[in-house]
Amino acid sequence: MGQRIVTGVALSLLLIVLIYFGGVVMGVGAIVCLCFAMHEEYHALGVAGHRPVSWPTWLAMALVVPLVALGGAEMIVPLLGGVCLITMICVVFRDEPRLEDAVLSMLPLFTIVLPGMCIVALSQVQPKALQVVLLWLLFAIPVIGDTMAFFVGSRMRGPKLCPAVSPNKTISGAVGGLVGSLLASAAVGVISLMFCDGATLALLPSWWEYGLLGLVGGVAGQMGDLFASLVKRHCGIKDFSNLFPGHGGMLDRLDSILFMAVVMICYLLFHGV
Repeated sequence: MGQRIVTGVALSLLLIVLIYFGGVVMGVGAIVCLCFAMHEEYHALGVAGHRPVSWPTWLAMALVVPLVALGGAEMIVPLLGGVCLITMICVVFRDEPRLEDAVLSMLPLFTIVLPGMCIVALSQVQPKALQVVLLWLLFAIPVIGDTMAFFVGSRMRGPKLCPAVSPNKTISGAVGGLVGSLLASAAVGVISLMFCDGATLALLPSWWEYGLLGLVGGVAGQMGDLFASLVKRHCGIKDFSNLFPGHGGMLDRLDSILFMAVVMICYLLFHGV
């Protein structure tokens, strides 16, 4: 437990530094972390006996920061479409093309690169104060939710949430996680009211939007966690790697945040910021 806490503190400090600088620093930092996560996911698929085509997705990861920085969130769709097309061509023209290899080749594209593009887009939002608030919502909602789910679930126990995928998760933990996500969203909102100026406050979420982001983000974060467990169960592994002592791999730490990133970019696009 002590090792887990030390690692968690170190990761939290790194996050604070990245959000403080924001912009390109945040975007590049996020992509570096996501490269570790993508390597872990492709490695897991290889362990399971699959032969995914990875180079188009790696190329997309390399292009994320410059394309989104220059063209904004609108670059997400053409980049995803182009990688899908190239990947399909590579698999179809193999000597032994297999449907599962085609599908699983694109799993990291949609579970890692797409959220990565969303994070980079959020890191380009102006004014800077709004960017900071959105990034804190991105990380605080799933992380606090995950922490609350762990502590509530381990103490209250009770019926299992999804035993076929993750035997240790309970319904009580899921409810506690949702409460934690709502509290995290509310806390970001209250702190924003205290420190942001009038012009920024006009751009921030309303009180009901904070609640909606906490609720939807809490569900999305938990689904990201469950989906990562499903991938690990399929591949026959316990953790994606041992990169972080007591925490597993990079993808083990980012699974809920990645799903939350998509929720945040949807909010950003519909909000018209």
